[in-house]
Amino acid sequence: MYHTIGNAVFSFLEAVLTFDQQSIEKASEALKTSINLCDECRRKCSLSESIGKIVRKPSYDNLTAEEMHAELCYAESLLLKSMLTFIEDETLVSFIKAGLKIRTCFNSYKECSNILKSRNWSNESHKIHFESGVRVGIGAFNLMISQLPSRAIKLLEFIGFSGSKEIGLRELNACYRLHEGIRQVLSVMTLLTYNLIVVYILSHTDGDLDMCDEILQCQLKLYPEGAWFLYFKGRLEFMRGNINDANNWYVKSWKSQSVWPQFHHLCFWELMWTNCVKQDWEEAAMHASSLLSESRWSRTIYGYQKVSMMLMMKSLTKEQKEEISLLIKNIPGWRQKIAGKSLPMEKFCAKRCERYIVQGQFLVLPAIELLYVWNFFKVLGKTWHYCHAVYKLILNTIMEMEGEKWPNSEFNQDNKALLLLLKGACLNQMGSPLQAEECFKEVLSLEKKIKEDHFLPPFAMVELAITYYKEGSALKAIQLLEDVKKNYTGYSLESRLHFRIHSALIDFAKK
Repeated sequence: MYHTIGNAVFSFLEAVLTFDQQSIEKASEALKTSINLCDECRRKCSLSESIGKIVRKPSYDNLTAEEMHAELCYAESLLLKSMLTFIEDETLVSFIKAGLKIRTCFNSYKECSNILKSRNWSNESHKIHFESGVRVGIGAFNLMISQLPSRAIKLLEFIGFSGSKEIGLRELNACYRLHEGIRQVLSVMTLLTYNLIVVYILSHTDGDLDMCDEILQCQLKLYPEGAWFLYFKGRLEFMRGNINDANNWYVKSWKSQSVWPQFHHLCFWELMWTNCVKQDWEEAAMHASSLLSESRWSRTIYGYQKVSMMLMMKSLTKEQKEEISLLIKNIPGWRQKIAGKSLPMEKFCAKRCERYIVQGQFLVLPAIELLYVWNFFKVLGKTWHYCHAVYKLILNTIMEMEGEKWPNSEFNQDNKALLLLLKGACLNQMGSPLQAEECFKEVLSLEKKIKEDHFLPPFAMVELAITYYKEGSALKAIQLLEDVKKNYTGYSLESRLHFRIHSALIDFAKK
């Protein structure tokens, strides 16, 4: 049973990393095999036993070790199969099927939790392995659901789901402390992913970097050449603002293995951003180019990122200008759909390519805008040198705009609002909240003059709310965030901002 699910997990990882149709089909079949095998080994309740569960607490002491672990492996296989279904087929029917699998999976984890709490355990080794699986499953579920915007949470609660970030982190930490548990490494990976990646994309706060440091010190002693742990060590240093150290760890991770070249793409992605923070545009463009030529994930995003880095260079050769023109022409046609929907970031990139053409082959600080959109300004704030360098770049661009060195465009007010948003966000990271407030308010004053970039005012309002919160005005900040939710809709990257609003409202309400 464990051999079967282990094989399915590796097939699943290959499918997700490659997006190759054959790999996806192979993973789907492997997971079906795992689900069927686990289901055969699960304890089957008779009708009378099912009715008895309603009126009295069931006894789990007569379950065999195989039946208990089959229930747990069944839940894990269902979870992976439901995730794969989202990329396997884009129809509404597949979306519903995935939702039903997740619900069945959630109920299985609840049953496993009841077994863990109610059973009289005679074999401590069996208990530890089982407990590690239950805690990582319940923890990951709670953490995942708690991150969703309130509208999605209300819908999930209606069909029986609920999620608490505190419970999720508590369960994952408990699993991490079960050092002999077979699934302890899964909690390690989940905690590192949440604290080093998810938090920095979806919220205004930092992850628990001290805990991540503790975990990585331990794991790198055990697995000094472990590609994942080398990667996470790089991410830890990046989030601390230690850019050169981050680069070194990412390169170590990249060079540590060649079995999965797709894993290299994670390192290229990070190296692109670290060099972007350093304003080493040639190096950043090189890594964007590697992603564009090698990765299947999103040619639209990779292509636009390469264009953005190249446009930041002080001078371009004739060949580079021709390459930019060709990319701008092709990028919109590379857009894809997942679960039947276009990716918001791909829409944004395609729109920016259209703007480049309409404005006469010109964009305003496109790489800095991407740094902001991907929420990397928090990293800028960790190192004064890099933050101040970006601030100077923004100021110089504003001076060029005011000195009428730019070509006249119908999007002048959009460009001005973008620069003010970037300037304010930079000032916030540099510890100048009052000056930052002025910038965000000026963006709002331009709202009616903005022609196309209607995402700028709601983003400015969220930045203003965070500024108020840092100054001690939590109630004022909460009201502003509620206003954004109520008054703005249909703008670019809306779902991304709603994740940040949801996270901020939870944090602000605690005060």
